[in-house]
Amino acid sequence: MRKLLITFFACLISLWVMAENYPYRSDVLWVTVPDHADWIYKTGEEAHIEVQFYKYGIPRDGVVNYEIGTDLLAADQKGSVTLKGGHAVINMGTARKPCFRDLRLTATVDGVKYEHHVKVGFSPEKITPFTREPDDFKAYWDKALSEDRTYPLKYTREWVKEMSDETTDCYLIHLELNRQKQSLYGYLLMPKGAKKGSCPVVLTPPGAGVKTIKEVTSRPYYQEAGMIRFVTEIHGLNPTLPESTFEEIRRAFEGKDKGYLHNGLDDRDHYYMRHVYLGLVRCIDLLCSLPEWDGKNVITMGGSQGGALSIVAAALDRRVTQCVANHPALADMAAGSAGLTSGYPHFNAERGLFTEANLRTMSYYDVVNFARYVKAETFLTWGFNDNTCPPTTSYAVWNTLTCPKESLITPINEHWTSDATNRAQMEWIRRHLKPIE
Repeated sequence: MRKLLITFFACLISLWVMAENYPYRSDVLWVTVPDHADWIYKTGEEAHIEVQFYKYGIPRDGVVNYEIGTDLLAADQKGSVTLKGGHAVINMGTARKPCFRDLRLTATVDGVKYEHHVKVGFSPEKITPFTREPDDFKAYWDKALSEDRTYPLKYTREWVKEMSDETTDCYLIHLELNRQKQSLYGYLLMPKGAKKGSCPVVLTPPGAGVKTIKEVTSRPYYQEAGMIRFVTEIHGLNPTLPESTFEEIRRAFEGKDKGYLHNGLDDRDHYYMRHVYLGLVRCIDLLCSLPEWDGKNVITMGGSQGGALSIVAAALDRRVTQCVANHPALADMAAGSAGLTSGYPHFNAERGLFTEANLRTMSYYDVVNFARYVKAETFLTWGFNDNTCPPTTSYAVWNTLTCPKESLITPINEHWTSDATNRAQMEWIRRHLKPIE
């Protein structure tokens, strides 16, 4: 089944690429072809990569300089090859331990420097996370959830005319999360005329950043399929605020879009993401309180930080029946402390962050530790060329999951998914819905 899925989606992605030009409106095309069709090798096997370079669709000769390094780590090999007829072959060598190796290419043509890269895996099914689960991990989160349960469900709901149409009623939700008055906003997308007890509910937490809620109406097929969707932010910032306000707030977080992920990192009880993780369960409380909910199906789905939060929600709340995640962030974050590949937000990129206190907090918030507790059917998607949420950490999550699971691996993808993949996730959800009694 998994191989059939990969073949099917590869065809869909190819059609999309042909329509849009790959890469989009570029005069230059790199083609890198590993000699294993799935880009996967066993440890000890050598990987040979055919490199092709075209400008205006015409093969170009020249020198390609390359570096080879383990996923997101410094290069440990360097060399160059000469393109003949626009083609050359590079021997990447092998790896002795399960990992991904990255071939980084540079060519100067007509005085312009062009770069490309391709990653291949060596026994990635044997990748294990560096991060270890604290002895009281489950007890810690069980207690936190129990304390949050004492706060009643409180939210406001306002119909949004400009985001509603003949198929969907859109509501702006402001949801209180706890006694500290922390909150989040979200758009609730309801199928028009939904009947009581008829709709699965889908929670869609956001990718990283301090920003307005994007792509609210970009996937109407969820409502068309009779599903209720709740698309959220995590900072308690009204999405109708002007962009200038979001920019001011980003600057307040040390001028970094992901600065909030450093906030309170030295204390597990005061880390910024604590109310976010617990707030996911409060979002599910809201969705399950809707009379239109079918009483059975609760789905979490998202990408990057949203993929991480989808897995966290599925681990914290047993009401979740299906989980869909793309290239999850916040995975194996502490691995950089040992000189290994670590996941977004790449704490290893800044000196001094791997203190004993910070590492302790990371372990309580790392997605690989939550993955062990997911029981819902799970569909995970990731690409190999992703430098934001690297394949090493996606495999660390995938290999940790013990729930019923399926994967769609799209090696060429960087930090994105195609429209075809996004729609296919909804179709996967439909096929795995629990029947209503």
